[in-house]
Formats: sequence, structure tokens, C-alpha cells
Amino acid sequence: MNARRALTLAIASMALGLSGQALRASSALDAISTQDQVAALKTALTQSTAAAVGKLGVVDGFLGNPKVRIPLPGKLAKTEKTLKILGLGSQVDQLKTAMNRAAEAAVPEGKTVFVDAVKRMTVQDAAAILTGPDDAATQYFKRTTSEELTSKFLPIVSKATAKADLANRYDAVAGRAKEFGLIDAADASIERYVTRKALDGLFLMMAQEEAAIRKNPLGQTSKLLQRVFGALGN
Repeated sequence: MNARRALTLAIASMALGLSGQALRASSALDAISTQDQVAALKTALTQSTAAAVGKLGVVDGFLGNPKVRIPLPGKLAKTEKTLKILGLGSQVDQLKTAMNRAAEAAVPEGKTVFVDAVKRMTVQDAAAILTGPDDAATQYFKRTTSEELTSKFLPIVSKATAKADLANRYDAVAGRAKEFGLIDAADASIERYVTRKALDGLFLMMAQEEAAIRKNPLGQTSKLLQRVFGALGN
């Protein structure tokens, strides 16, 4: 089966979820060029990544969302109440707020990285995403952008942590925690911890946006998407 035919069947299968319907819809999609089909997917992915970035890269994007809110690192999160009993309540709250604000400041840098990754996507990449699991696109972005995102996020997080005196706030809490083995070596650097958690939150939101597209592909607003996915009803 050639790449175009595979892509056509993949789009139909994803949008309709039934093989018989997918086969009927593929004949309508055959009238649309592979270029337009791939462009439709790229448009959908560009929209979904922009939506994820837009939701997180604002005040309270992380702090106000329990699904992505960055907690104290490691075992510290489990001993937060104890730390507050030790008189560190104010420091703990300030630390959590500053960590999440740093992530919110960094996330907007991801938009151009994702746009570039979408532009580099091949027909084979598109077919693999459409025939893959519900988070196939998110996994594609993780694989192709994590390193670049880390390099872009880290300086911004470092700047934000410096401005908020986050390293000293962290040390004030972590210094006591280290005595009890509550912090893992991987979380010793507050800048890297926040950067890692920012990426985790971003990819989680992207997976949710991807799932929404797969559930309701015809609900997109792009004319190209309407043309390609609308063919599935013919």
C-alpha cells in the first residue's frame, strides 16, 4: 500500500473509528491530495499545541491547574504538613508559587519549537500518528522536541528563579529536608526540577488537546480541516 493510501485509510479510521466506514470514506478522501491531507493534520496539531501553550503560559496556568501544578520535589511533597509544623509554612508556600510562576514564564517559548516540529513532519510521520495510540502526536513531539525545549526553558526558568530568589527559598526548605533524605539527587537543582515539571505539564496538556481532536475532528474551524475531514461523511 502506498503512503497516500495508507494515510487516507488512517485518517478515516481515526475520525470514524469503524473499519467499514473508513473504507467507504477513503474513496472520498482519494479525491483530496496527500499534500492537503498532511496539511490538515499539521493544522490540527499546530492548533492543539498552541492551545496547550496558551493555557499554561499565563498567570495561574500551572499554579491554578491541579493537573499540572508543580509540587514540592520528591518526598518533600509528602512531608509538606510536617515542614509547616516546623515553622516553614510561609517558605513552602512561597516556594511552590515561585516554581509555578517560573514554569508559566517558560512555556510560551515552546510554541515556535512545536511549529518547527510540525513543519518537519513527513507523510510517514503523519501516517504513524494517525494510526497510533491516542497520544501518538504527543509522543512524536516528546521525541523530537524535548531536548530543544529543555535548552529553551532552562535559561528562562533560571532567570525567573533568580528574580524570585527561588534558589535561596529552595535551600531554606531543602536544607532541612536533606538531613532526612527527602530530596533525590535528580531534584537537587531547582532550575532543572522546574524545567522538567514544566515539560511534563506541557505534554500532559498536549495529550488532552490531541484526544479532543481525535474525538471530534469535524469540530475544527480550519477550512482545510473541514474539507479533508468533511470528506469522511461523503
